[in-house]
Amino acid sequence: MKMNIHAHLDYELDEPTDVLLQLEAAAIPEQTVEWSDLILPNAEHVARVPAQDCIGERIWLRLSGKMVVDYRASVTVNRLLADCRTLPKVPPHQLPGETVPYLLSSRYCESDRFQTFVDAEFGKIEGGELIMAMRDWVHGHLSYVPGSSNVMTTAGDTFISRQGICRDYAHLMICLARAAGVPARIASVYALGVNPPDFHAVAEIFLGGEWHLVDPTGMAKEAAMVKIGVGRDAADIAFLTTFGNARLIAQSVSVEPNLD
Repeated sequence: MKMNIHAHLDYELDEPTDVLLQLEAAAIPEQTVEWSDLILPNAEHVARVPAQDCIGERIWLRLSGKMVVDYRASVTVNRLLADCRTLPKVPPHQLPGETVPYLLSSRYCESDRFQTFVDAEFGKIEGGELIMAMRDWVHGHLSYVPGSSNVMTTAGDTFISRQGICRDYAHLMICLARAAGVPARIASVYALGVNPPDFHAVAEIFLGGEWHLVDPTGMAKEAAMVKIGVGRDAADIAFLTTFGNARLIAQSVSVEPNLD
């Protein structure tokens, strides 16, 4: 599937500020960036650095005043799709080293607090069947409510409030998987079907020796997601991190199918 992407950021910085961007589609085997165009503001410093797990890149900027960033791309998704229900869990002692951090609790995903709940709620279900049961539980027990969470909201908070946005759904899904001994990380994506259109966050689960994207909000399908980056939780995948004050002027994201 080929998709056209457009992201536009307009912010105001009162003083010289360090800014970290991560909004470009990652150049990785599961997707092909056919073309892209990134317009950055004038800055006293610009540098590209690898993102988490070397999936995608981040861009350092140092600037002040008006910061307008415009990104356009056409991306073809060609990842291999599988029915996650049929995939086995990889026993912890057989996991590749790079997956181990995604078994552990992190800032927003305090998975060690969910062990008792997972054991009681999901019983003897295993492998991909377990992950899909967790996805269905999160989808069925949370309400998607914009503005109901903030940058301090953890998966534990979401579990109690039973509402949130995409990152909150992903955090809770990740916690449940990790509590069951399945590596899980968060992925930032551009995706068809997201309403309202925005940068989207989903879970990525390690099953059958590979990573698989799972969206507990139910809005996006794995075949229609373009990956930007991955991380332990939302702290690792922010599209914009400013080390100083920044005022939002305007922001928009659009993702459309390319029918050519």
